[in-house]
Amino acid sequence: MFCSQCGREIAESSNYCAVCGAHQRTDAFSKRLTRSSTDSKIAGVCGGIADYMGVDPTVVRLIWLVLSVFPGGIVGGVLAYLLAWIVMPKAAIHSSSAPAPVQPSANA
Repeated sequence: MFCSQCGREIAESSNYCAVCGAHQRTDAFSKRLTRSSTDSKIAGVCGGIADYMGVDPTVVRLIWLVLSVFPGGIVGGVLAYLLAWIVMPKAAIHSSSAPAPVQPSANA
């Protein structure tokens, strides 16, 4: 990453330039809450929340389960999950840069 003020190279995680001290613009809005396309058990809601918060998906699933089991929470937990399933967009699948494996031909 380069400093927006002086143009010198700085570390990716820097909030300020070590050379000139200028505040670096952070993309706080670049992170979106989406359903996970890679870590999903039912619809990817808990996996997406875990990706957004930076925690293990199992922790989110356990918390959701515990909150849903309490009396009166089952209906709320199920409805909240269904609502999140409908409202949260599905995350785009990132394709790898590796080429697809070559299939052997039948004529060989």
